[in-house]
Amino acid sequence: MKTVTRRFALWRADLDGAVCALPEECVPALRKRDRVTVAFDHRVHGITPTRQVFETALRQDVEWQLGDVPWPADLQPGVLVTVSWQAAKDEILVRTVALDEPLRVDGVNYYHEYDPKVVTREFVAGTSNRGQVLHAVRRQGRVFADGSAVLAEAGLAAQTGLGRGARGSFLLRNAVDQLIREGYLTRVTGSLDPSGYPAYPAVEGQKTAEMLFYAPLVEPAAYPDDPDDPDGGGTARPEHWVNGFVRRLPPGAQASEKQLKLHDEADDGDGPLAPGYTYVKRHHRNG
Repeated sequence: MKTVTRRFALWRADLDGAVCALPEECVPALRKRDRVTVAFDHRVHGITPTRQVFETALRQDVEWQLGDVPWPADLQPGVLVTVSWQAAKDEILVRTVALDEPLRVDGVNYYHEYDPKVVTREFVAGTSNRGQVLHAVRRQGRVFADGSAVLAEAGLAAQTGLGRGARGSFLLRNAVDQLIREGYLTRVTGSLDPSGYPAYPAVEGQKTAEMLFYAPLVEPAAYPDDPDDPDGGGTARPEHWVNGFVRRLPPGAQASEKQLKLHDEADDGDGPLAPGYTYVKRHHRNG
């Protein structure tokens, strides 16, 4: 009895288009059917178990997909779904896996297991200069398995459209400085291979380059209706003040004496600042 199981990360286009990738192995047996039955097992906000059974058809857009999937509103881009098909059963099973505790990734709540790389890539930036810079690093840079990313700073002007002329250079520099103050980005020294592909830490024998390093802020989140959750966690918050917080640094980097002092002065009860982390003081954030 053949069983095919694959795990896929949902991209924003999957959620918006109500589609789900399908294991290639089951396509020959299903592609000629007018309708296929799908059972979708999901815990709403990682708590309430639900099952939806529906009929749909296969469609092809480069790869074969299930169409008309009723994705629930609590799923964010990057969430992982397991798709299973058993040859002896006339049904495809799709399911999510709830996290033990919800997590907030840069202001967005996740209740189910997710792929950090897709979460980083699927970031939606605003139209501000700051948003364009963060968009470039997360979408055009090299993304690592933990969701961190690097991009050569010299390429920002081309990636963002900023940096042309004296005014453009000022706006670009100001946007980068703001993101560094907010704890989103850190300047590091990496390297570029002959094709311009970035590496961090720097690779011996490659040309060194100044880079911007992004690391996602992952912290415990609250469940919906929890009084500790200020906005439900569905999307990043609008303009607001952010209390001081601890954020991971790039590999090999350490907090400065200034940041160590600020952390000690904050007296948050968490003890000394751990190696590899820095403290970002209270600041105003535009989104």
